Amino acid sequence: MSTRGVSIARSGTNIPPTKDRMHADALMKSSVAKRSVAIGGHKTSVSLEDEFWAQLRGIAGAKHIPLSRLIAEIDEARECGNLSSALRLYVLEHSRDLVNTA
Repeated sequence: MSTRGVSIARSGTNIPPTKDRMHADALMKSSVAKRSVAIGGHKTSVSLEDEFWAQLRGIAGAKHIPLSRLIAEIDEARECGNLSSALRLYVLEHSRDLVNTA
């Protein structure tokens, strides 16, 4: 998908579980998906858990804007850190705002 110079593609590769991610004596499968994102013609990859992608899609839908535009806005507003972290923090802040206004 592509909007305003931003395109997103899911690579389909998940980060495999490691011995450090144990739950009830069994390995937990990670839901981290790596997606390619092009912002202003610059390609980068973003690794996020599926739950964060779902929340970002929901936020974009509530704002009536494409997901690619939301990601571009988050990227433009971030002051430091990588894009994956900025996206996670945006979702967290959005969730906190909803709780505080309820």
